[in-house]
Amino acid sequence: MISIDFNQLYNQYFKRLLFIAYSFTKDRSLAEDVVQETFIKAYRKMEAVEDFDKIGSWLSSIAARTAIDFLRAEKRRKWITAEQSFIENIHDQTPTNFNTEDKVIYQFLKEEINHSLMKLSQEYQIVLILKIQHGLKENEIARLLRLKTCTVKTRIYRARKQLKQLFTVSNFA
Repeated sequence: MISIDFNQLYNQYFKRLLFIAYSFTKDRSLAEDVVQETFIKAYRKMEAVEDFDKIGSWLSSIAARTAIDFLRAEKRRKWITAEQSFIENIHDQTPTNFNTEDKVIYQFLKEEINHSLMKLSQEYQIVLILKIQHGLKENEIARLLRLKTCTVKTRIYRARKQLKQLFTVSNFA
């Protein structure tokens, strides 16, 4: 096993890893988070290093994979928040604080989502309508449809995913 001075390693490779992380994230603070996470992962797996001459490429690959993971997590977090808040509120009344143009856009999006919803299979339509329009919880839907709660959760997840795909395809095709 090789003895490694981690401070020296940090000083030597920080800029290189920051460049790699920034090339993926295009955000300085997120790139710094990626580099920090890279060094944490490297520190935990330091005993796996057999050849000190290849440590730079090893760190670079960790940084690249970590940056990709960060981007995926960020995308997922942003989409889920936007998707759930928008889709689940789409059947409410048009917000009163909207101006006329926003109300028209809101109504158009509402119609497009409803149109996309009708393209889903019957089993997916039912669970989404019960969840979104009627505000039922998963366990209530399960009792009503005589299904397991985990089945209802799976159908809701898949229905939202398909709805997102249908809505995206119909609006951007």
